[in-house]
Amino acid sequence: MQQSNIRIARIAAHINPPNLQMVEEDLGLERVNCRAKGASSGFKVAILGAAGGIGQPLAMLMKMNPLVSLLHLYDVVNAHGVTADISHMDTSAVVRGFLGQQQLEDALIGMDLVIIPAGVPRKPGMTRDDLFNINAGIVKTLCEAIVKCCPKAIVNIISNPVNSTVPIAAEVFKKAGVFDPKRVLGVTMLDVVRANTFVAEIMGLDPREVDVPVVGGHAGVTILPLLSQVKPSCSFTQKEIDYLTDRIQNGGTEVVECHSIAMVLCSSIMFESAFGCILQAKAGAGSATLSMAYAAVKFADACLRALRGDAAVVHCAYVASEVTELPFFASKVRLGRNGVEEIYPLGPLNEYERAGLEKAKKELAGSIQKGVSFVKK
Repeated sequence: MQQSNIRIARIAAHINPPNLQMVEEDLGLERVNCRAKGASSGFKVAILGAAGGIGQPLAMLMKMNPLVSLLHLYDVVNAHGVTADISHMDTSAVVRGFLGQQQLEDALIGMDLVIIPAGVPRKPGMTRDDLFNINAGIVKTLCEAIVKCCPKAIVNIISNPVNSTVPIAAEVFKKAGVFDPKRVLGVTMLDVVRANTFVAEIMGLDPREVDVPVVGGHAGVTILPLLSQVKPSCSFTQKEIDYLTDRIQNGGTEVVECHSIAMVLCSSIMFESAFGCILQAKAGAGSATLSMAYAAVKFADACLRALRGDAAVVHCAYVASEVTELPFFASKVRLGRNGVEEIYPLGPLNEYERAGLEKAKKELAGSIQKGVSFVKK
């Protein structure tokens, strides 16, 4: 009977954090650490905002990553439902759910990598600045908990506007005296993923074989694809350069507008078919969630491989930087056991890119200052 109780307790430990009392107290069960037999000896990862539009597919994809041994899923709503669902996947990572502010610190203790997609998504009619007042406070609160519980963790920030939320995180860590610029990274991988895809479409290439450096920031004109440095080397007409640059910079808006169009179609035509139901399910839902989750996992996997000691892990990220006169900038970085090990220069830019860089810096400067001022006020 005792052995049976232990096994039941192990199963229940997937759903709730291990330091909380079990609902099954009446059965006389004690919570035990849950670890599947044969589970990997990989890294401990927390996702803050795991029940959201980005968080759920992100959590599912991280559960599939063999480098993850323990996956903590935190949110202010529905964290346990998402945890229960994902914990049924037959991969080795152990999953635990944490619900609400009172369990935030428990979710963070001992983590190697913290991924933050928390916050409200961008919806039709919203600019990234509209997101600031809500998401800035959320990121500040989460980072204050990271300071207490896992100040040495690598932190991947997805919450928009990234151009401002990364400086917010940095200021919180500075205030606590634990800021390490190598460990705080804004995730701009979606811009790179889009650039690779759009260039591949035009050139008739496999996107997996295309590498487009995207520098600057993660919003509008601050997103600067360096099309002169595409690998494999490609030659574009000016019309193609204008088209690609605009589409890469406004990829998020493209998704938002498609959601909005779907909403209008559904409300006016009132489809009763399965297709109509799908459109209604997505309509008005906001900006990219699935492609963002894919890009976030791609970047998180790079961070984990670097933590493992893999060499030559190079990707674009928005970090504390001296590449320009701005304190934060996205460019190619080499990741290692301590986070960002090296920040690469921009390389040779053509006239079109130099003009784009000046526009990006002007916009970025205001966004950075907005984040810094939010913490210092």
